[in-house]
Amino acid sequence: MPRPPETPVGPRAPADQEMARVLHTRPLRIAADPSSGAIAYWKHEALHDVVRPMVDHVIMTYPAGSQQLERRTGKVTSIGTARSGVVTIIPAGSTSRWDIHQSMHVVQLYLPHATLQRVAGEADTAAPGDLLERTAHPDPITSRLLLSAADALDGGQALDALFRHQLTDLLANRLLSAHAGVPAAVQATMGGLSPTALRRATERLRSDSDADVSLAALAMDAGLSRFHFCRAFKESTGLSPHAWLRQHRLEQAMNMLRDTDASVVSIAAALGYSSQTAFAAAFRKLTGETPSDWRRRLR
Repeated sequence: MPRPPETPVGPRAPADQEMARVLHTRPLRIAADPSSGAIAYWKHEALHDVVRPMVDHVIMTYPAGSQQLERRTGKVTSIGTARSGVVTIIPAGSTSRWDIHQSMHVVQLYLPHATLQRVAGEADTAAPGDLLERTAHPDPITSRLLLSAADALDGGQALDALFRHQLTDLLANRLLSAHAGVPAAVQATMGGLSPTALRRATERLRSDSDADVSLAALAMDAGLSRFHFCRAFKESTGLSPHAWLRQHRLEQAMNMLRDTDASVVSIAAALGYSSQTAFAAAFRKLTGETPSDWRRRLR
C-alpha cells in the first residue's frame, strides 16, 4: 500500500490550477468571480494521485452515475460512493491521496475562506473554523445547489453572474451550518427594502446600459450586506434578485417577439443570453413554449 501523503512545504496552489494538474484535463465549463470564488464542471478519467494543499476550499457533487472514491489523509482512509445527493469537501490547505478507478462527471465550487468569514459576519454567526473533510457525504441540499449552478453556467452574462453571487452566499451559509466546526445560527431579517432602496435596485436591474448588476453593487446601493439585501429584496418582491431579473428579461423578450420582427437569435443577443439555445430553454421554462411557437400563436 502506498504511504499516506505528507503535507508539502511551499505556497498553496489556486484550486482550479491544482485540479487541472491532478485531473490532466481542463473543465468543460467554468465561471469565476474574484470576490466570491469559482464554479467548474469537469469530466475526467480515472485518478490515482495526491491532491496538494490549495488556497480555496473545494466542495464537489456528482450529476449522474455511481462511482467509488478512495481517499487517504494521513493514517485515515475514507471510502465512499460518488452519486447524486452527496458532497465531497477538501478543506483549504489539506492534502490527500485519491484513487478513482473510472471516468466521472463532477461539479466543483472553489470557495475562498474569506467568503466564509464574510457570510458568517453578515449572518451574525460565530467566526467559522475550517471546513470538515467529507468524502461522498449525504447532503442533498448542498448537492442540489451545486447542480443548479452547473445549469446556469451557459446563461446570460448578467443573469449568470448574479445567480452565482447568490448561490455562493447560500452555499457558504449552508457549509457553515452543516460542515464547519461552529454551526451557524442565522438571525432573522425583519421586513423588506425601503421604497427608495427597492426603486434603486429595480432601476439598476432594469437598466439597458452597462450598469453593474452584481449582488455587491445592489447591496451597496441599499446600504446592506449581500446576505441581508437578498433576504430583504425577496421579502419585498417575492423573488430573489436573480429570479426577478430573469423574469424581467423574459418579459422584455415577450414584448419584442410580439411587437417586432426581430429574429429569435437577435432577441437572445440583445437580452444578454449567451446563445439562442440558452434563451429558448429559459423562455420555455417560464411559458411552456419555445419563443417561435409563442410568437406564432399570438400572430
